[in-house]
Amino acid sequence: MTEFLVEFYLSRTDAAALGRSMRRARLAAEEQTRQGRPVRYLRSMYVPDDETCFVLYEAESAEAARRAAALAAIAFEQVSEVIGDTRPGSGPDGGNTDGGHPDSGQS
Repeated sequence: MTEFLVEFYLSRTDAAALGRSMRRARLAAEEQTRQGRPVRYLRSMYVPDDETCFVLYEAESAEAARRAAALAAIAFEQVSEVIGDTRPGSGPDGGNTDGGHPDSGQS
């Protein structure tokens, strides 16, 4: 399956909205999978300075990720395919995914 990033606006003034959005995104993926359309919720990321939230799904198509986001009542701006090492420990050195030098002390 392929990974897809769902991007949407999330106001920094509503701290509870982040938790609600993550929960709904996770539940929507589970529901899609129960219905025979496998979607896996991987993680969410929030950038408060930009008031932007990202949900990372693994799915068979962008349309499946869009359906999960819609089911989660996420008013997404776009859904994009992700190419690269997006999982912890999946970097070329087995753990350094921050792009820094392995000896930099960053991980």
